[in-house]
Amino acid sequence: MVDLQQQYQQIKPEIDNGIQEVVDSCAFINGPAVKSFQTDLESYLGVRHVIPCANGTDALQVSMMALGLNPGDEVITTSFTFIATAEVIALLNLTPVLVDVDQDTFNIDPEAIRRAITPKTKAIVPVHLFGQSAPMEEILEIASQHNLYVIEDNCQAIGSDYIYTSGLRKKAGSIGNVGCTSFFPSKNLGCYGDGGAIFTNDDELAKQLRIIVNHGMTIRYYHDLVGVNSRLDSIQAAVLRVKLKHLDEYAAKRRAAADYYDHAFAGQPGLKIPYRYPKSTHVFHQYTLITSNIDRKELIEFMASREIPVMIYYPVPLHLQKAYLDPRYKEGDFPVTEALSEQVISLPMHTELDEEQLAHITSSLLEFINR
Repeated sequence: MVDLQQQYQQIKPEIDNGIQEVVDSCAFINGPAVKSFQTDLESYLGVRHVIPCANGTDALQVSMMALGLNPGDEVITTSFTFIATAEVIALLNLTPVLVDVDQDTFNIDPEAIRRAITPKTKAIVPVHLFGQSAPMEEILEIASQHNLYVIEDNCQAIGSDYIYTSGLRKKAGSIGNVGCTSFFPSKNLGCYGDGGAIFTNDDELAKQLRIIVNHGMTIRYYHDLVGVNSRLDSIQAAVLRVKLKHLDEYAAKRRAAADYYDHAFAGQPGLKIPYRYPKSTHVFHQYTLITSNIDRKELIEFMASREIPVMIYYPVPLHLQKAYLDPRYKEGDFPVTEALSEQVISLPMHTELDEEQLAHITSSLLEFINR
């Protein structure tokens, strides 16, 4: 699904030099590489504050802690996402309130948000799924009307631009009260281990976030808040600093691969190509098709026989996961999400796809469809 080895070969001298500098300095925790990456990412995103942390899940959890959410507070998010989005809500004894998604973008449905708001609602977590932004203007309007926080789960869409009605552009993750991302190796901006970051333009919130990720300390051994130990180590920061320079180039390569797929599959019976939301650029963390009247298990097996991985993101919605079963929800409550879970497939999508590989992938899938 991704080819990190080939990507590494393209930037090997830069990566090796960055790692060697960290090793030579022995500044492995909160060293100069972390500070430099933080500054570079602030500039790229156009935000006042980036707070590096250990992973994307921690980024979400720390954000909710810093915003002062309390047990029992309701947090609205989508049922069609990776488990981490709801996981942190449950871990903090908050109440996850799940809603359906838009059938075209796969992102959270603003009307579903409106219907889910109660007096206990305190925050909305839109997930910028598969590489394009959720409808942030509508979400911000809802949040403003009801005095809610907006926590952007930007783990799949770093580098994407949200385009306001006025034409103003802002990077996904920089729009709400706080944004979160993951640097898991397979992400568009991925390190060589675990890593994450939190973004905000709120000076006071940034101060809280920095305290919480460092054991609740302001001064060493003086703990003002209950915190966690969540750090981005210096070697990962050195890797990320190099890859950040190439992020827009990587997005262009992913879009070119997506264009190839689109051209090959347009008008094919049983396949619906990804919708491109006009108010967001798409950085194609995943290239996800909607299938109809196709046996996905057979398709996956056929493609595997051609040495082509095909994945399902996500086969079980959150409201039907064993760990999150809730009497408030039952099968059939989220028809779009449930249909997508039964129909979607994702093809290989990364920066090193060449025309020969794309031809092999598309011809194999078309062979299966038209046999």
